[in-house]
Amino acid sequence: MENGYLPVVIDAKYKQDYIIEVEFDNGVKKLINFAPWLQGEVFEALKDQRYFRQFFVDGWTVAWPNGADIAPETLYEAEDVLEEEITPEVAST
Repeated sequence: MENGYLPVVIDAKYKQDYIIEVEFDNGVKKLINFAPWLQGEVFEALKDQRYFRQFFVDGWTVAWPNGADIAPETLYEAEDVLEEEITPEVAST
């Protein structure tokens, strides 16, 4: 990381599919597609989108109840998903 900055996730909001909007402690916000990281035994449960949505911010990154997490530096360096790629949510009645 540049200038020794170690990112810390301070907020995360579900958008759709495997996309989460992540906010870092320096104010940077990114729309991140987590799908590429859903490989390996610990991430298998996250392929179920209902389970994927159970993510939380554990104090420094995005994590799940089964112990899965992604290093905050990895999230910080991830490419943004373009806003146009996000399907507007349909309000439920």
